[in-house]
Amino acid sequence: MEISQSEFEQIRRLEEELHRPEIRQSARTVASLLAKGFVEFGSSGTIYDDRDELIMHLAAEKTEPPSQPVMARDYTFRSISPDAVLVTYRSVRSAEGDKPARHVLRSSIWQRIDGRWQMIFHQGTPTMPDD
Repeated sequence: MEISQSEFEQIRRLEEELHRPEIRQSARTVASLLAKGFVEFGSSGTIYDDRDELIMHLAAEKTEPPSQPVMARDYTFRSISPDAVLVTYRSVRSAEGDKPARHVLRSSIWQRIDGRWQMIFHQGTPTMPDD
């Protein structure tokens, strides 16, 4: 089965949902987006390999006061099998208060499992601005 352009767009929307605080704080929604066996190499250097623990951690994140939204751009999609896609992109969180802007190169692998897309791997690597 080929991966269509509309599926790439769906995956991009799902990826961006995971940047939104209201989604991250919904354990049920995050559980539906992350596959069993999910692993993340976080931009902080932390390895998250316990999906349920990560879901609880995200649900407990505090967003008071609301933080700047993450802006994602420069997406590329590479089919790595008929049911898996490597997504790479750049994200930027604007400077806020005494915190500088945060630029991160990101990569994720999404797999079609039981007819729906779920993330099986994610890595965030801090970087310098590209402009």
